[in-house]
Amino acid sequence: MTDQRRRLVLASQSPARLGLLRQAGLDPEVIVSGVDEDALTAPTPSELARVLAEAKAEAVAGREQAAGALVVGCDSVLELDGEALGKPADAEEATARWKSMRGRAGVLQTGHCVIDTATGRRASATASTTVRFGEPSDAEIAVYVASGEPLHVAGAFTLDGRSAPFIDGIEGDHGNVIGISLPLLRKLLAELGVGITELWAPAS
Repeated sequence: MTDQRRRLVLASQSPARLGLLRQAGLDPEVIVSGVDEDALTAPTPSELARVLAEAKAEAVAGREQAAGALVVGCDSVLELDGEALGKPADAEEATARWKSMRGRAGVLQTGHCVIDTATGRRASATASTTVRFGEPSDAEIAVYVASGEPLHVAGAFTLDGRSAPFIDGIEGDHGNVIGISLPLLRKLLAELGVGITELWAPAS
């Protein structure tokens, strides 16, 4: 019996997003978009996250190797004081970021875009999760920044890594903070007439 599942392509090099999709029974191919995130702007952090996700999905959907596939693009920013904070440029910025975040709450905005390259139809939206930061000491922040992890993640933190002990709690979707909201992905696929269970990989 041949596998009739639609091809699913993740337009992101994030191992965290890939891991969440695999845990949910999906097995996407990965095609990195190469989009220059710094070149894009939007009026609000929420819109910026969606614009970035759409740009990533569009860049990959236009490639020959994505023909006939469902392409998923995602991008996250942390909204703090109305500003959109992506990955810090260097250790100094990561340190300053953590000192400004501790003891406060921010909103992790993750834009999602799904493009069906077979029909040209698309659906996109942003999921928002409130993150309450703890109060790590200056010494703890210094050690964390020295690990290099915060330089590779939006907002300079992640729930599934070394910064997890510094997060007091969240309000909203846990997966959204890690990189992709599976409930929102299901809704966007449904808008395109695709049931998420149709994309599940066969059980091993």
